[in-house]
Amino acid sequence: MTSTVSPLRILYIEDNDLVREQTQELLAAPDRDIVSCESAEQALAELERAAFDVTITDISLPKMSGIELAKRIQQKTPDAWIVLMSGYAVAEPEKLGRNTRLLPKPVETAQIDAILNDIRRAI
Repeated sequence: MTSTVSPLRILYIEDNDLVREQTQELLAAPDRDIVSCESAEQALAELERAAFDVTITDISLPKMSGIELAKRIQQKTPDAWIVLMSGYAVAEPEKLGRNTRLLPKPVETAQIDAILNDIRRAI
């Protein structure tokens, strides 16, 4: 008898079209369902429509930063899982929240897989 595991629902936010497409390819797996957005505002609208297991966002976004987006998500859902991606150093990453992880850019498949596997085990 085979067990079916529901897909990990991922909301991914990146404003750069090329980076978004490339990273979405890295994220792709049979056990993952990915919705991509190009802005924090679009991501908030998606979060109103559907539930996600994890939000993966670039920190440097126009208008609203990925950190501000993470704070808004965590205000509404304190146990939400957030992965912040950045090509820059992040000041005081320990203040980002218990279920928040930091992923340096450029992203490598092994890094993102390890984080998502850890999150799947935790939920």
